[in-house]
Amino acid sequence: MPAESSTPAARPFLAGGMLIVLAIALAKLALHCLFNNRFGYFRDEFDYLACGDHPAWGYVDQPPLIPVLAKISRLILGDSLRAVRFLPALASSAALVQAAWIAREFGGRSFALTLTAGAMLIAPIYLSAGSLLTTNCLEPLLWMGCASCAILAIKRNDPRYWLGVGIIAGIGLEEKYSIAILGLGLVAGLLLTERRRALGSRWMWMGGGAAFLIFLPNVWWNAAHHWPFLELMRNIKADGRDVVLGPVAFFAQQVLLIHPLNAPIWIAGLIALLFAARLRQYRMLGWCYLAVYVTFEILHGKNYYLAPIYPMLLAAGAVTIESAIERSGRAWWKPAILVPLLASGAWLAPIVVPVLPVDRTLAYLNALPFEVPRTEKSHAAAALPQHYADQFGWVDMVAVAGQAWNRIPAAERPGCGVFAQNYGQAGAIDFFGRRYGLPPALSGHQTYYLWGPRGYSGNCLIVVDDRREKLDQLFERVEYVGTSNNPYALEGHIPVFLCRGTKFGSLAEIWPRLKRWR
Repeated sequence: MPAESSTPAARPFLAGGMLIVLAIALAKLALHCLFNNRFGYFRDEFDYLACGDHPAWGYVDQPPLIPVLAKISRLILGDSLRAVRFLPALASSAALVQAAWIAREFGGRSFALTLTAGAMLIAPIYLSAGSLLTTNCLEPLLWMGCASCAILAIKRNDPRYWLGVGIIAGIGLEEKYSIAILGLGLVAGLLLTERRRALGSRWMWMGGGAAFLIFLPNVWWNAAHHWPFLELMRNIKADGRDVVLGPVAFFAQQVLLIHPLNAPIWIAGLIALLFAARLRQYRMLGWCYLAVYVTFEILHGKNYYLAPIYPMLLAAGAVTIESAIERSGRAWWKPAILVPLLASGAWLAPIVVPVLPVDRTLAYLNALPFEVPRTEKSHAAAALPQHYADQFGWVDMVAVAGQAWNRIPAAERPGCGVFAQNYGQAGAIDFFGRRYGLPPALSGHQTYYLWGPRGYSGNCLIVVDDRREKLDQLFERVEYVGTSNNPYALEGHIPVFLCRGTKFGSLAEIWPRLKRWR
């Protein structure tokens, strides 16, 4: 989209300190590629890999983009941990570059760009995004893609960039639904400033139409399956599974997730976007942040839901700090800011990047002067935070299921399935079970429920993680095989049973009762 002749000309991408930014981004990428195989596969990664093997326009707990990209990545790079996590590592590093680019568009020079890149580098939530394949890994890139197009529409006085906002938002809706809140925030920001006239632009409406058309296949899928995602959200709320944060705790965890030493930067950025004359034309972005913040607080969103919006605040804050240093004439402030920032980032990095062996990681976490936040109540008893704990125990569990499989005569194996309680267990069986000859897993959890009993009668089942007394009521013969034991796993002790002779009829008959969407 070319700029009009009366607007500022686009600068070469590598101008104004971007080479330093690229070097920092490459260092971040190298950090992730080096340490991303330190522990094991994460529970949710099994879900994305399994869904990627069942292409669809949607799944119970997510849109289709991440499973599709995971499948493509596996076809190109393979199944290793580094291969599976290369996409998030690359996306997180690209988001760092994008944030620095926003700082340059705000008028920042070399120090502002370097400070923005340094702040993005050390932020625990962005280090985490580059360390695991989750639906969070592309969010900063997509949210700031929308913000970047909005900035260009304003700076270059070219409304065609609003179409870009819509296209990126539509892609974002196919990655994670929460980007819709950003869209509402952008509309609120426009309404509350003199930029509200952009809402009448045909390019704005075309952008909205593009977002809807890109998102439409997933809407159709959800409608065809009776809106499973909405049912899932209702069930989660009814169960009280998530930790609900009050206003003070929610803000405090924003500070921690973005890094305490980054707080003065993004808070200065928010104030500058709302009040500084230099950034007045971008004031709608400040109101956008406040609207998104309040929305997530009212909806009791998890602490990390707001994370994708902070790069633009860090960029605005870095520009404001650079301007203050230049006015003061105290150039020594630059290293005085950067050195402690990077040093503190290295201090907190082991919280989200497995740079230490697990024993030392546990000792490090126990020595911290604060407790790492837990987003779900069930995580409270784990020795490690959930993003680490859910990387342990899966190989052990599948090995026990393999022992059960070896007890089944070859002639009986074609009719025997493996039933797991959740998508993590089922996905691990699908991923690691090939080495033991295990069949595809069955489960009533999330999208596995939609895949059904796959023709198994249930007369012979390997059942993972259930109670013996319950199984005795369902089967004629129940044989305990063993229990996986891993002191670091969120599910540290998972029993496995070999069950024969159903008392409930066929698996197809009771399948609706096995549905578990929560």
